[in-house]
Amino acid sequence: MTKYDYLVVGAGLFGAVFAREAALHQKRVKVIEKREHVAGNIYTEEIDGIQVHQYGAHIFHTSDKAIWDYVNQFATFNRYTNSPMANYQGKLYNLPFNMNTFSELWGVRTPAEAQQEIARQRAALNLAGAPRNLEEQAISLVGTDIYEKLIKGYTEKQWGQPAKDLPAFIIRRLPVRYTFDNNYFNDTYQGIPIGGYTQIVEKMLASDLIDVETGVDFFANKAHYLRDFPKVIFSGMIDQYFDYQLGELAYRSLRFETEELAIDNYQGNAVVNYTDAATPFTRIIEHKHFEFGKGNAGKTIITREYPQTWKRGDEPYYPVNNAQNNQLYKAYAALAKDEKNVIFGGRLGQYRYFDMHQVIHAALVMAERELK
Repeated sequence: MTKYDYLVVGAGLFGAVFAREAALHQKRVKVIEKREHVAGNIYTEEIDGIQVHQYGAHIFHTSDKAIWDYVNQFATFNRYTNSPMANYQGKLYNLPFNMNTFSELWGVRTPAEAQQEIARQRAALNLAGAPRNLEEQAISLVGTDIYEKLIKGYTEKQWGQPAKDLPAFIIRRLPVRYTFDNNYFNDTYQGIPIGGYTQIVEKMLASDLIDVETGVDFFANKAHYLRDFPKVIFSGMIDQYFDYQLGELAYRSLRFETEELAIDNYQGNAVVNYTDAATPFTRIIEHKHFEFGKGNAGKTIITREYPQTWKRGDEPYYPVNNAQNNQLYKAYAALAKDEKNVIFGGRLGQYRYFDMHQVIHAALVMAERELK
């Protein structure tokens, strides 16, 4: 048997970055992945000339030049700017919340008029003190109209809970601008890799010192892996690793419905959010618009995203970082400290809502600490 220095569980972005850094330090690495492909949730597949994001839309964005330079080693990025639209009962509104949105809703023309309207709506609810939940946070930022039409239904579908029961911090990441600017992100660098994301992970793992096996379940031979490998980098669910002995952490899952249509352009934008409560899906992605219409003429591919309550056996896409789950995670993290040869990382291993640039940063920090 080949002697390895590390077993990396999970061939997503976190595992791939760590494996690459380990190989650059002349360490021999085995990577196992339960899916039949590498790249985890950023996996893309070309269909009729269109790069299809198989697990939901992924737009790379960061203000960290070092991370931007790092990921640009593996692909050339286009100049895609994330500018989603919102569909509320058939009416379209610009996102994120900006002067276009305010003008569409209220007919206002100046930032002062928009601010006055939001202040009027906020004052009518007489909110006192710091916002205690997502609903209060949203209304304090943008007033009741935007909350009711563009936030409440979408958010409650996404998280499967009333907005009053969700923590305020979830909504704080959304920009509110008093300019006519539809760019969803405030980051300096933004784009999508030409040719898709899968190539990035494939190139990270392309080393004579890295062996990759897909379709392999760590838990089917957990004792064997822990016995035969000196160090394990585990990027799966931390509560599953410990056989849920302290209880289940909460996650949200997704179901995707993808179809190819015999038209050139379905909705005119890569992402359209459906913000009313009656529509069961949260958004429709039209993949060809991520690459400015590239693909076979007369064909397009769309995906509807349906949020799901997570249960064992489902894919966990989002950790639910409320106070109860964060406390439970701390208990699991305490157990993890006793696993001397296992290092937990990534969105599931660290139970944090990481964006892609944050995953890369976390993996590089861990690699630097581990490999120095």
